[in-house]
Amino acid sequence: MATLHYLPPVKPSAIALGTVFTHTASLGILTPVFGDAYHRAQAANTKEEFLKSKETSSAVAAWGSSVVGSALQTYGVAALINATGTLTYKGAAYLGTLIFFASSAPGLISQIITEKRPLDTVAIGAVSRVFETVGLSLFLTWWGTRTNPFD
Repeated sequence: MATLHYLPPVKPSAIALGTVFTHTASLGILTPVFGDAYHRAQAANTKEEFLKSKETSSAVAAWGSSVVGSALQTYGVAALINATGTLTYKGAAYLGTLIFFASSAPGLISQIITEKRPLDTVAIGAVSRVFETVGLSLFLTWWGTRTNPFD
């Protein structure tokens, strides 16, 4: 039976709390989806009509994928914190900034230059992603990610 010894261990509570932290930050992006579902609920005559609506299924799918994505992102950041031996907030901020540059900066630059999206829209996405990377790194460093604190 194959085991996953090469995946760094991460404290389960760090994954759980980091998932909540990241998911909360990403809700800023998903709010319009949930807003449509809320307005549909107000207009629905019955619960059954609301539950069968396209907006409801879209909101549930977006929420579910966001939670799973948040958990995976949290594990990845925590594993990097452990693998790099990051113990300070300064180190966590640097690590989070590198993660932001690697994962989000290319898309943000493309939105500005190629897609010519409004700067306020791009800025909101950038702030959300800074919370999801730098903020998450700082939060996980504060909480602790190591399963054995003496590692």
